[in-house]
Amino acid sequence: MSDEVTITVDAIGGDHAPGVVLEGVADALAADAGLSVILCGPAEVVGPFAAAHERCEAQATTQVIDMGEHPANAVRTKKDSSIVVGCRLVKEGAAQGFFSAGSTGACLAAGTLVMGRIKGVARPAMATVIPSPVRPVVLCDIGANADCKPAYLVQFGQMATIYAEKIVGIPNPRAALLNIGAEDTKGSQFAQEAHALLREQLPNFAGNAEGGDILAANFDVIVTDGFTGNVCLKTIEGTSKTLFKALKGIMMKSLATKLGALALKGGLGRLMKQVSPDTYGGAPLLGVKGACVVGHGSSGALAVKNGVLTTAGIVRAGVSEIIAQTVATGASSGSASASSATMD
Repeated sequence: MSDEVTITVDAIGGDHAPGVVLEGVADALAADAGLSVILCGPAEVVGPFAAAHERCEAQATTQVIDMGEHPANAVRTKKDSSIVVGCRLVKEGAAQGFFSAGSTGACLAAGTLVMGRIKGVARPAMATVIPSPVRPVVLCDIGANADCKPAYLVQFGQMATIYAEKIVGIPNPRAALLNIGAEDTKGSQFAQEAHALLREQLPNFAGNAEGGDILAANFDVIVTDGFTGNVCLKTIEGTSKTLFKALKGIMMKSLATKLGALALKGGLGRLMKQVSPDTYGGAPLLGVKGACVVGHGSSGALAVKNGVLTTAGIVRAGVSEIIAQTVATGASSGSASASSATMD
């Protein structure tokens, strides 16, 4: 895979756009000499930025998909929106990946409807790296598919394993099914059927994972349906924010606790950085033709920078190509032979 990569970026996606998006793109361009960006958004936003930055091209768009709009309808009707245009440029071959911190639903719809599914992928799925203080854990699906069939989870496991190995850097990742018990017979009928299929078809499947196994990083990849995964992710994120806020309140309560906080400052800083979701900058939509990464709506410049760099990394690692080969052959997703595969 060539080091030269072009990524389309939604300039107006996110709560703090366009300012943090422009800052993040500038930082990404500075950090990656092989990266080029096509910045999609209003002409008055993307034009001056592109003129002032090498390896950045402006793609003026006239429409915006708001957070509250119905995703699929918005994608179908607002064909000149920054999200749709960014995905269309990937489909047309002008770029190899797309990043946005805008409407998650619209990005999922555009990724699936405009970029298109890889042949053989039943349902594209979103994966994220759980901010565990132990080591990274990949969770998939986190919201793209609220209603699932057991067979879908096999492909989720295959795709998430590829992402864990090629992008997160986890060698020989161990995958598990999120369930209410470790025993094979635990869970609903859906969970039991999914467990049987994963055991049969996913070579790196290691059994069931309970909720307590996630942050403990007892497995490298956690597979679940999108409804459960989304609730799980938001519970972890909310708990983390609440605990850090409470800890800060305790440490600022008196002179003695402030002195203690000063002594712990370095360690706490490292811990906060370790569990920060900004490290990867977004969640990839796996199973589409090209790289599609969706950042959090509250993304700052660092998250945008890392999201753009992660998108480029997915392209360079050939993640979509390996997924295509894995789904087509049913082979182990981590096999070296898949690295030279081509997309359908």
